[in-house]
Amino acid sequence: MIPTWYVSFEIQQRGVLPRQRSPRETRTFATEDEAKLFARAKLDEGLSVFAGTINPHVPRRLIPASDIHAWLGDDGRPLPPEASSID
Repeated sequence: MIPTWYVSFEIQQRGVLPRQRSPRETRTFATEDEAKLFARAKLDEGLSVFAGTINPHVPRRLIPASDIHAWLGDDGRPLPPEASSID
């Protein structure tokens, strides 16, 4: 199955880096449920997480870190319309 979802999360710096590196890592998933499970695990580690769909998947979705709990169903509030799809 082709991946249609991604989850991006901050990585913790270890040791002394000789140069600045990207502080984020991204993983891809075939289903939204797989992406949610992974996002939940990273969130439980205390990391900042955001997610979305990979182009050209339609409808395009972007879930910013501020809406991750709603996307995961943690707080009972729905995703705001502007966060759930991109025109």
